[in-house]
Amino acid sequence: MTEFDAAAAAVQAALDAGARYADARVMHRRYESMTARNGDVEELTQDESIGLGVRALVGASWGFHAVPDLSDAAARDAGRRATRTAMASARVPGPPVDLVPVQAVIASWASGCQIDPLGVPLSDKGDLLVDATRTMAEHGADLAEGLYQIWDTAKWFVSSEGHRIDQRIRECGGGISATSIGDGETQRRSWPSYRGQYGTTGWELVESLDLAAHAAQIAEESRALLTAPPCPAGETDLILGGEQLALQIHESVGHAIELDRILGWEAAFAGTSWLDLAQLGSLRYGSELMNITIDPTIPGALGSFGFDDEGSPAVKRDAVRDGRWVGVLAGRDSAAMANLDYGGSVRADGWARLPMVRMTNVGLEPGPHTLEEIIAATDDGVLMDLNRSWSIDDKRLNFQFGCEVGWEIKKGRRGRMLRNPTYTGIGPLFWRSMDMLSSETVSWGTPNCGKGQPGQVGHTGHPAAPARFRNVRVGVSA
Repeated sequence: MTEFDAAAAAVQAALDAGARYADARVMHRRYESMTARNGDVEELTQDESIGLGVRALVGASWGFHAVPDLSDAAARDAGRRATRTAMASARVPGPPVDLVPVQAVIASWASGCQIDPLGVPLSDKGDLLVDATRTMAEHGADLAEGLYQIWDTAKWFVSSEGHRIDQRIRECGGGISATSIGDGETQRRSWPSYRGQYGTTGWELVESLDLAAHAAQIAEESRALLTAPPCPAGETDLILGGEQLALQIHESVGHAIELDRILGWEAAFAGTSWLDLAQLGSLRYGSELMNITIDPTIPGALGSFGFDDEGSPAVKRDAVRDGRWVGVLAGRDSAAMANLDYGGSVRADGWARLPMVRMTNVGLEPGPHTLEEIIAATDDGVLMDLNRSWSIDDKRLNFQFGCEVGWEIKKGRRGRMLRNPTYTGIGPLFWRSMDMLSSETVSWGTPNCGKGQPGQVGHTGHPAAPARFRNVRVGVSA
């Protein structure tokens, strides 16, 4: 059987067993990663899996079943089992579940890729990490680490409404970090991000990071941080670099606008949301510079795709426009429950997992300034960049984040390096204080977004640029 045949057999079996709607996904994923430490390759991981997952809707209840077998018998049995699960759940009365309409299509989509990352010789990849980590060690790092990761995913989707979609998504990225250990102090500097940079693209992304060229500088900065003065405590103007602002968007906007959280469907493990649907379209989320989009169509960004795992096409939407909350991340069922007319943000991290609402590319549109202009306009403040730690409450409202490095800003000039910089705030108050935003946008990739029970790891993108926030509490008081 072909992958489409297996998916179609599962869907038909689910319908024959009593489902009123069913869809099935076959996924074939190859994964590769390598890590190096202090000039030596430490670990190589290569993995491959293929299987089928089928959803069935009965009354107000979903059922799901997955199998690592694409035979006709296994696929049909999976469809029947999914329907039986849905029927068992449907015995508990609940409101009917509708699905936002979406046009059924027969389509193919593939992400852009100039250099097949799995086709690059392992020796070349290893040399890249070995050279970079050796350079960091030679320039003072006590622990010099490098890594890359590659995902090559093929999907085949069939629904009882007539969808027949295949996609191939290639993702990769990597990064390096230098850790220096002093007397009661440990400091780390990373490039280009604390977890690396990732995208829906080929090996050309890793080449563009030029890891070896930045190795010496980050090692030297990690040692310099050991004796740098600590970030002072108090309220001041805060300038966030683009990488840290991407994390800020992810935690205090992206998760908060997931509709399953807002509805209370996602609560036990990762929390809900402070947002109230009654305020959609009217709530002041941030300043007028705050324009957040949900855009899975950005070429090369990590949260990009052609169709989500419900067959909804990738479409750009506003989440926040001129500081006002106007949109959410939704699936077909959650959107119908909320009387919205769009989904498009449902994905699963593998064939054996039930699709759920996930971030795509959630990011800030560019502003009118440059980072140098923002610094020049700041009389007294702190510039922070590259995430080191994050903490946010279960409603995605109160937060405290730490960064790898800070710089003192005095009279419009960047001054001393500061160690252990932290800042804290309350989401909407923080975003309302943003008064300058750069045009120097990068689509930062987050390959480790956790959600759900059983846990799923999502790949998300966050376009962001440096920005200034007024009167933010920074540092930690003794």
